[in-house]
Amino acid sequence: MLVLEKDDPELYTRIQEKNLIRQYDLLTNDIEIGLRQGPIAFDKYMLWALNHVAVANISQFGGRFRSEPIYVGNHIPPHFKEVPELMDRFVSFIHENWYVLTPTQLAAYALWRMLWIHPFIEGNGRTARAICYYLLCVRIGRFLPGKVIVPERIRDNRTPYYAALRRADEAWEAGHYDISELAVYLSTLLEDQLRDAASGN
Repeated sequence: MLVLEKDDPELYTRIQEKNLIRQYDLLTNDIEIGLRQGPIAFDKYMLWALNHVAVANISQFGGRFRSEPIYVGNHIPPHFKEVPELMDRFVSFIHENWYVLTPTQLAAYALWRMLWIHPFIEGNGRTARAICYYLLCVRIGRFLPGKVIVPERIRDNRTPYYAALRRADEAWEAGHYDISELAVYLSTLLEDQLRDAASGN
């Protein structure tokens, strides 16, 4: 069962919005488990589930890594045959750097690296932003208060988001690892979320 945006944009948008609500419900379950289990709770099965929910009824390949080429603007993601190993390395990096990086650095790495690999056919951004927030909450050690959470703030303020992702891509292409600009951007959004929560907004 599938609805394509070009065939019925109104229904497609409505389903996409409902999927985001369901994804957030699943994400809260994941955060609760992660708060109890720590780094080991983070795995590819969680990524698959979050992606599947995000694209249910609008993509037939949700919840599995892509097995075909994909193009994203000027970015050409890695060959699909490399995706499983790259994602294993991605998960390992999170585990190995759990207590090395700050919460915003860890979340920034996950956000950038998932979008660089682009492991899914559809819903990469939605899944990466959910994982980013999961890491912020679990690494900080609690559910973070606020009506407008970091993933929503990213969607509302995409220009610096895209710029920070570009800087990370450029650093990687030059043989360096640098997600500092993205980490600062996330820190600002998180501070805004917590400040609004404290003021009752």
